[in-house]
Amino acid sequence: MSGGVTPCPKTWILPPLILHPFSDATGPSQLVESSRASLVLHGLLPGGDATPEQLEEKLLAGRYCELRMLFYIGKDLFRWIEQCLDFIDHRAELRQRGYRLQSLAAYLVYEPPQGVRDKLRRWGVADYRGIFSRALGLKSVFEELPARDELARDFLRYYYKYADHLFAALLALARYQEIDPSEFDFALYASGEYARMLEREWAEE
Repeated sequence: MSGGVTPCPKTWILPPLILHPFSDATGPSQLVESSRASLVLHGLLPGGDATPEQLEEKLLAGRYCELRMLFYIGKDLFRWIEQCLDFIDHRAELRQRGYRLQSLAAYLVYEPPQGVRDKLRRWGVADYRGIFSRALGLKSVFEELPARDELARDFLRYYYKYADHLFAALLALARYQEIDPSEFDFALYASGEYARMLEREWAEE
């Protein structure tokens, strides 16, 4: 009886995911103040002279800063999904499988390549699933970032719970073919890092 070697499945290299930083000079300080205000409101730190209304204001300012960061991450993630769908549409073997937006969103959140997970950890991102899923959930309902005064206070305070449900709703909008992570790969870059890589490639040509 003759033996044979089972061929390895082809690995499709999807477009790179590029995350663009955005400048917000007040962001870090607002996040620190928001975190401290939350601890004071929960009785875990002394409040000093701050009133409950002042603490609530600091908390909501930080929440809006978090929401803003997630919204812009969501823009990058949706841009990547659109690029991947275009990549798939131009390859008959992939086009016939029925992949859609939800396929790529689930793949990105639940089964990204090990190299992407490792890079996120090096960047100090431990809960990438929470960040990516909430970013996609928020961007799925907001075409542009709403002004803070356009959002209800309870939404701002608990936006992360809303975002979790929004992501679940996004996946539930349509039946979709799941992506086998062993067949696909992609790279993750910060925008500056990707630009430097392109410069090196151009210099070598």
